[in-house]
Amino acid sequence: MGIRSVWLGVLSAGIILVNMPVESAPVTNWQTQAEATNYQQTARYPETVAYARRLAEASAFVNFQTMGKSPEGRDIVLLVVSKDQAFTPEAARATGKEIILVQAGIHSGEIEGKDAGFALIREMVVTGQKKHLLDHAILLFIPIFSVDAHERFGPYNRINQNGPVEMGWRTTAQNYNLNRDFLKADSPEMQAWLGLFQRWLPDLVVDSHTTDGADYQYDLTYGLEMHANLHPSLVAWQKTAFDRNIFPALTHMGHKVAPYIVLRDEKDLVKGFEDSASSPRFSTGYAAIQNRPGLLLETHMLKDYKNRVIATYDTLEQLLVYINQTPGTLRRAVTEADQQTIARSQRYDPNRRYPLSLKLTDRSIPFDFLGVEYTRELSPISGSLWVKYDPTRPKTFTIPYYNNFEVERAVAPPLGYIVPVWLTVVLDRLKAHGIAYQTLTQPLTRMVQTYEFSKVSWQPTPFENHHLIQDLTLTPIEREVTYPAGSAVVMLDQRAANVVMHLLEPDAPDSLLRWGYLDAIFEPKEYAEDYVAEKLARDMLARDPKLQTAFEQKLTSDPKFAGSPTARLNFFYERSPYYDQKLNVYPIGRILSPR
Repeated sequence: MGIRSVWLGVLSAGIILVNMPVESAPVTNWQTQAEATNYQQTARYPETVAYARRLAEASAFVNFQTMGKSPEGRDIVLLVVSKDQAFTPEAARATGKEIILVQAGIHSGEIEGKDAGFALIREMVVTGQKKHLLDHAILLFIPIFSVDAHERFGPYNRINQNGPVEMGWRTTAQNYNLNRDFLKADSPEMQAWLGLFQRWLPDLVVDSHTTDGADYQYDLTYGLEMHANLHPSLVAWQKTAFDRNIFPALTHMGHKVAPYIVLRDEKDLVKGFEDSASSPRFSTGYAAIQNRPGLLLETHMLKDYKNRVIATYDTLEQLLVYINQTPGTLRRAVTEADQQTIARSQRYDPNRRYPLSLKLTDRSIPFDFLGVEYTRELSPISGSLWVKYDPTRPKTFTIPYYNNFEVERAVAPPLGYIVPVWLTVVLDRLKAHGIAYQTLTQPLTRMVQTYEFSKVSWQPTPFENHHLIQDLTLTPIEREVTYPAGSAVVMLDQRAANVVMHLLEPDAPDSLLRWGYLDAIFEPKEYAEDYVAEKLARDMLARDPKLQTAFEQKLTSDPKFAGSPTARLNFFYERSPYYDQKLNVYPIGRILSPR
């Protein structure tokens, strides 16, 4: 008996049972706030914490923990659910069972996962109806990730969403979107999450959301990394688990399931929709570079809250059903990915390429899209087309689905990196992600490969409290560098090697350099006075006829240069021994050889 029928059966029978073991107790006084209000409401933070504590007090299978505090001082709650009472990472690993992390409320207005997760845990450990789902799995459940955002509670937080009556906000008290923070880890909430991940190393991450976007028939859409950003063994596991088992089971239950819908043209459905290959700022992209499958659950915003909670509940249940039917298969795939990542870094191969970013191609497949009739009319208000959907008139459209990707940027993985001691922000992020490194006890001079930058430009407006680098040209260079004591030597023969590369390779889409953490290397601090540069230029031209030729060619080929006195004098200053040799040079070295 599932969430949809348990209340009707118990209440209509009028049965009240007492003195029963908690695993088979009645559910009449175990309703969530959502269920008690016919899914019109969702509980506030204090009631949510109280329900989580109550579950832990009622069952020996549940342990109440906290994983950190928010900027406003709220605890971020974690429930560990285990038949073996394996409530520590060490005990959980010893059971051999797969560890599944389910998080709700990363965007706290999209809160179905909280109510669905509580209902499923209740039926596993209180009523006992679903306790078999814990035979081969240990569940980590975060009912509210963005707890401060959850308490920015009100009826006007989600204009596109159909219920509940009131809900939380999208971003944290510091206005961070946590689902853009997984790699840069600016927020205290994300730093707490990373600590949780490192301790437990879950085998799969489930991130529960609600869509924005178009209207259509689907009540459940999903995102899975199925491309070169995820290890092949995990892609294969996902295809078997989700495409061949879990999603068909959900369809059989009456759900309409599709990949997450991102229309190519929001005003014209027939142009099709696109798959994505997430960068590691997102939950699924970060799970991928940690060699873990990540499931993005996106219930449809325009379906009512009850429908969305049930869709989330059924997905979590069917996921655990599959884990229960195929014990060990996920763990073996994860282990294979981790082992091959470590083995890859035993030697440097300049021909081996690791993909840093992927791009969508123009190849598509036909897709029978379960949409609704719509019309388009020119709006006198916006001056643009206004799309008007009619959900009472379902219609199937055959449209293109663009789901083919190719590698956009890649790198030959080095043996490791050396991070100078003064780059404290980089060292802090390595620690936050649990990256292993050795600290130099004395200065080290060695040849490394690094990069020289040119044509660097930044986004004009802030995003997540940063002005990101939007474009740059990088040129690999080799040089001998002396690194001071305290610098970090980060070798890649470790499980999280992919995370290291995404943090430290400048060309990675979410590298620390692209987020602006190393902007100081682009700032000139010394300069030549014009009257000094004039004399310097004449001296250099007198000594070097080739320089005279290069200068004249630059004058004739570049009118902007020719018209700028400053640029003309800098031409000589930049070629002189006075010029800052560290300017526009990446200070982190790539180790390509053992010595």
